[in-house]
Amino acid sequence: MDFKLTKQFQKKIELLLESQDYKIRFEKGNFKSGYCIIREKKVIIINKYFTTEGKITALIEIIESINISPEKCSEKNLNTLNKILKIES
Repeated sequence: MDFKLTKQFQKKIELLLESQDYKIRFEKGNFKSGYCIIREKKVIIINKYFTTEGKITALIEIIESINISPEKCSEKNLNTLNKILKIES
């Protein structure tokens, strides 16, 4: 694993998703998976009571389920994406 499950890494993942025009909100909710994606509005809602590790895991699952446009990503965002995809493949 090339990264630690820290608040800083969580922020990097959030910036990556924001580069894809997603809005991320942390709220209480009764989501079976711990998160909800409203695709038409590009809104991601994560259970605010999750631990940092749980939030990162949910964000990574979301990244795997959506199409990331590399041309919208900064170099830092691409580095974050590569770290995520390396550990998942």
